[in-house]
Amino acid sequence: MYKLLGRQTSGNVQKVLFMLEEMGAPYAREDYGRQFENTQTAEYKALNPTSKVPTLTDGETVVWESNTILRYIAASPEGQPLHGASPAEKTEVERWMDFLLAAVNPGYLAAFKGTKLPSEERGAAFDAQVKDLVAQLKIMDGHLAGRDFFALGRLTIADIACAPIVKRCLDFDIDRPTLPELERWIASVAARPAFKAATGAAAAATKVA
Repeated sequence: MYKLLGRQTSGNVQKVLFMLEEMGAPYAREDYGRQFENTQTAEYKALNPTSKVPTLTDGETVVWESNTILRYIAASPEGQPLHGASPAEKTEVERWMDFLLAAVNPGYLAAFKGTKLPSEERGAAFDAQVKDLVAQLKIMDGHLAGRDFFALGRLTIADIACAPIVKRCLDFDIDRPTLPELERWIASVAARPAFKAATGAAAAATKVA
């Protein structure tokens, strides 16, 4: 059984939870993160020298970095339907995972931190960082025109990696145009029971009900 170390409120942890829930795979999650004061311990650093989350253990195997974890799980028989079958198909899937990290993540992190601050306390680069984030989201929006998913015409680890982060980007209080294709895609993905379970939305809905 997989063991996932990381707080559920982390977008990177939510990626892995989304995949495990979508697969119906047995797993256990334990709270790890700075607020729990347990990622700087020698024991945790022996598993993950970055002291970040998530970390996945699968028997004696330890995996860290969220997109690498998704690739690892996708290599299992149960996870293969969420990846490409051939090298060519895998590139269609994985390019969006790499795009997320290389192109979207810098602006996402800037907006995640900056939008919590009064405008006068934001860094000098904030506006440029947000502008770049919007430019990257426009690329994703354009790609999704006429498509329900990022790759292969079905849900893959491309969608699973991007969804928790992109949803936050679309929820930020920033100056951006309407991104109809991206908004349509995230609405569809966010309606999936696995995504709701991964992000805590299912539990929140139950409490409200």
